[in-house]
Amino acid sequence: MPLTSEPLRKLGFLTIGLFDPADPRRGHESTLEIIELGERLGFDSAWVRHRHLQYGISSPVAVLAAASQRTSRIELGTAVIPLGWENPLRLAEDLATVDILSKGRLNPGVSVGPPMHYDQVKGALYPDTADAEDFGYKRVRRLLDHVRGEPATRSAGVEGFEVFSDLVQPQASGLGRRMWYGGASLRSARWAGENGMNFLTSSVVKAEDGEGPGAARDFAAIQLSHVRAFRAHHPDGDRARVSQGLVVIPTDHATAAQRAKYEEYARTRLPRTATPQGPARLMFAPDLVGPSTEIAERLHEHAAFQEIDEVAFALPFTFDHDDYVQILTDIATGLAPALGHRPTAP
Repeated sequence: MPLTSEPLRKLGFLTIGLFDPADPRRGHESTLEIIELGERLGFDSAWVRHRHLQYGISSPVAVLAAASQRTSRIELGTAVIPLGWENPLRLAEDLATVDILSKGRLNPGVSVGPPMHYDQVKGALYPDTADAEDFGYKRVRRLLDHVRGEPATRSAGVEGFEVFSDLVQPQASGLGRRMWYGGASLRSARWAGENGMNFLTSSVVKAEDGEGPGAARDFAAIQLSHVRAFRAHHPDGDRARVSQGLVVIPTDHATAAQRAKYEEYARTRLPRTATPQGPARLMFAPDLVGPSTEIAERLHEHAAFQEIDEVAFALPFTFDHDDYVQILTDIATGLAPALGHRPTAP
């Protein structure tokens, strides 16, 4: 039985999609199989994380296009696409195309900021405009305008046998309401709300001044302040969509070897959760490892979890395919019912 009267409405998971550089197809196929499994288990959404110049998914939109043809119900999201690597107009075309192919199931999540290791990659990424590129919120605003049907040009008409549109094509009905912003700060939370986006909050937040008593020492308090700031600035208020992404590893049906691996993984990452890390003062949430009943109790005690009804639990980056199968199965069959979730019928 759920521990509170507020049931979990949408159950999702997030994967990074790692692969062996000697055999990249196998890793991508594994990701697609995991998404298919998620649909069979009754998950409401599957999300993929973007990685450039690494052995992870560099083209999540392409991967989700493939997933859209191998699934029929589960929502497909990106958490997140860093827009510093993207041209907003071209990305809008790709997102709308995949949304149409998926019959309206795409949930694109994006973020801003310079590309990682920008000094090393800018010569390849923006050889002529590196110093002129804007990596702030204006880049998201351009993407939103294209997706939501604002004119991109003023040259619609017919030229010979070709017909041109002022709008990015195709236009995908409803996609503009399914755009998400992945934020870790109060400023991002407010901006996402003011611009009518949905909000992705993860296992990383910024410890900032003025977020309430003890907030700099309490991950849940920081995250709660972001959720409330987002909704306070969103036209939909308390109905504005927020998804929480914590690392959750139930062990109900794990083997002894798997349990040992999971516990060691969490143990090595625990020290970073004690205090803010680095110049950005990042706070990390502890990984939740253990039986579903214990994880459910910890989540119901989590201040931010108490105010959301959507999650995208993050799968650990370095585990094996069989581990992901066990974790997702235990989430769906053990943890989700304890959180009050009712799976969507196939």
